[in-house]
Amino acid sequence: MILNEERVLVMYSTARLTLRAWQASDLAPFAALNQDPDVMRYFPSVLSRAQSDAMAAHIQSKLADNGFGFWAVELTETREFIGFVGLNRPSFDLGHQPFVEIGWRLASPHWGKGYATEAAQKALAIGFEDVELPAIYAFTTENNLPSQAVMKKLGMTPAAPFTFSHPHLAADHPLAKHVLYAISKPSWQADHAD
Repeated sequence: MILNEERVLVMYSTARLTLRAWQASDLAPFAALNQDPDVMRYFPSVLSRAQSDAMAAHIQSKLADNGFGFWAVELTETREFIGFVGLNRPSFDLGHQPFVEIGWRLASPHWGKGYATEAAQKALAIGFEDVELPAIYAFTTENNLPSQAVMKKLGMTPAAPFTFSHPHLAADHPLAKHVLYAISKPSWQADHAD
């Protein structure tokens, strides 16, 4: 959700999905998602229920503070929560200002249906049209090829520095080596010209 001038939450929708503020009913399925080893294989560890709830609260707080963030995503038809997709200001930067990333995390039963790409395309539109960002970035571990495939589908290309060690992980951690992608507003506009 983005907050408009009156601080009213606005929901966004795509053909099959709704991007919205978080609700208390999201916490249990979000915790299950964060405890799934398949979902979390490119993260340092699965999350406990307390860690997952704290993450959801932090995400919702950033949505309220920034007017954008990682929106809860639900299937519009069934209203089932399936994960999050959206924009985030990481706690570090790689020499790019403003440094805003696009990211996603979906429950594994919903993989392979194009939901991450569909919701991320909407998040890019919000970032470029509403937030007026000059570029949007994405990063993941070097071996997370599924997320890199989504980045490429979104029109993102390698950015400098393409490889870097994630500052929150020890240099010798198996997931420390990350790759960085980006798409600029002009590139996105060229891809979405009528």
